[in-house]
Amino acid sequence: MSPLAWLLGLVLPACAASGTAGLPAPALMDIEHITRPARPNSALAAPAGNQLAPDIVTPRFPLPASRLYGLLVAVAGEQPRTFLAARFDTELQAHFVARSAVLNFPDLITAQVAEAGPDASNVVLYSRSVYGYSDFGVNRKRLSTWLAAITSKINQSDER
Repeated sequence: MSPLAWLLGLVLPACAASGTAGLPAPALMDIEHITRPARPNSALAAPAGNQLAPDIVTPRFPLPASRLYGLLVAVAGEQPRTFLAARFDTELQAHFVARSAVLNFPDLITAQVAEAGPDASNVVLYSRSVYGYSDFGVNRKRLSTWLAAITSKINQSDER
């Protein structure tokens, strides 16, 4: 952690922590009833027709939900400064904390996978900032990066 993040932690306590420390343990989220803040510091990736209009429309993935969930958790684990906060494997839901490089600001990411037919599944990703009015597009970019990485892993396994 940078000295600047430590100093900022005097005012914003979660900035002085590392990993998931300094934040409450996440509970299982009802992903169908997300209430997004009025501030422009969150992003939602979801299938078309989702109750809440997504910022990014996710495709239907051609694999079972349990396999997509495993890929998603693996992709999240490969991201810099991203930490697993909680897993609800029965519900195919996981929560992560991603920290900014310089100021150690925490962002929360919730991922939910659901069956979408035989050997097909959907994913909903919801990323939001803990602090600040705007996120300067960081949350949306994160979701795009994760979706591209998931698609890449699926394409790699299809080539084998």
